[in-house]
Amino acid sequence: MIARKTYWLEHAWLGDLVEPGVALDVTADGRIGGVRTGAATPPPGAEVLRGLTLPGLANAHSHAFHRALRSTVQVGSGTFWTWREVMYGVAQNLTPDSYFALARAVYAEMALAGITNVGEFHYVHHAPGGTPYADPNAMGEALIEAAAAAGIRITLLDTAYLAAGFGEAPNPHQLRFSDGTAEAWAERVSALKPREHALIGAAVHSVRAVPAGQLATVASWAQQRQAPLHVHLSEQTAENDACLAAHGRTPTQLLADHGVLGPGTTGVHNTHLTDEDIALLGGTTTGTCMCPTTERDLADGIGPAGRLQRAGSPLSLGSDSHAVIDLLEEARAMELNERLRSRTRGHWTANALLTAATADGHASLGRPDAGRLSPGALADFTTIALDTVRTAGPLPRLGAETAVFAASAADVRHTVVGGRHVVRDGAHTLVGDVAGALSEAIAAVRG
Repeated sequence: MIARKTYWLEHAWLGDLVEPGVALDVTADGRIGGVRTGAATPPPGAEVLRGLTLPGLANAHSHAFHRALRSTVQVGSGTFWTWREVMYGVAQNLTPDSYFALARAVYAEMALAGITNVGEFHYVHHAPGGTPYADPNAMGEALIEAAAAAGIRITLLDTAYLAAGFGEAPNPHQLRFSDGTAEAWAERVSALKPREHALIGAAVHSVRAVPAGQLATVASWAQQRQAPLHVHLSEQTAENDACLAAHGRTPTQLLADHGVLGPGTTGVHNTHLTDEDIALLGGTTTGTCMCPTTERDLADGIGPAGRLQRAGSPLSLGSDSHAVIDLLEEARAMELNERLRSRTRGHWTANALLTAATADGHASLGRPDAGRLSPGALADFTTIALDTVRTAGPLPRLGAETAVFAASAADVRHTVVGGRHVVRDGAHTLVGDVAGALSEAIAAVRG
């Protein structure tokens, strides 16, 4: 519980417009109790947030340990598959302790970027060679504890990863990812318990990593618990070709055949889709998480985000491999990628892009009560400075456009989670030297 308090927001994005002078009351249980517009001056005792305040950003797709790859994998050329070999090397060096230290620093970096909730797509479950730890969920618990230490919320998307490809046993690197069967995965993940800051969800790594006959087990586990279910989907054309060869179906069609699609499910990337795939995803209200900075870094391609949304698929955003951690850049990139492909402008308004980065992202992670500045919502919000070299000049009423098309993570001034300051005046209140923590943690897992 926290003391009841009032924040005075110099400017606030309320979903469809920017309002000046907003008083926001926070209740003792960390929720928004009231929103009062037209407050020209701060009420007595209110905490003043100068700049533009948005709901906290939702990073709907993260692999925390990939942060250790930044810059290393940008050397030279290569493909997704050569990038994956470098990733395996870092994964082999992780322990519960080193993963806690790395994830704590990465989640603190997210808080500095205005992110209040992360969807952690977690598949490094066991010790190298596949031997379970004494606590089979030691690695997942390390991530949950890391999020708490960094002051943000987490949805742990515990991932079934059982095969190297269609009909292929896990390779030596992948043994620590695999529980052997979906039933064994379900038994292990069932021991994880939600906490105030942590929800437990599920993930199918991909159709190549979970045999078709075991997809329904993972989907059923999530559906019975009304837990979020995420899946990497059609990120690479090679995966599509292999799925067609093995099953005569696209990955989307295969997931539909086994009951994986639906409003509780989010497909991540959804890059290389047929017209029928798009209709299936939209018709089942399956979500789409776009990760533009990773998709362009890995030369994956540009997914049909506009067509998916028009078909009925809600959009969210993630930083995935953490080539950068900047949800404003992800929002901007989704629009600008579409402009490059279509050679037309204005596919989404700034308000629509912010909705993908906030309310729809939180909903995809099982928190429909987050991502908006309204009574009853979680008191999670972030403030962007409007007086930096990137943001100075535009009229405040154009704050949504400034946030999406000009600002960056470096412009985040404050981040509040559950009514408590996690970032104040650009400094993390819990971790302190985030850059130092990142350097130390990354050095420990590089080997």
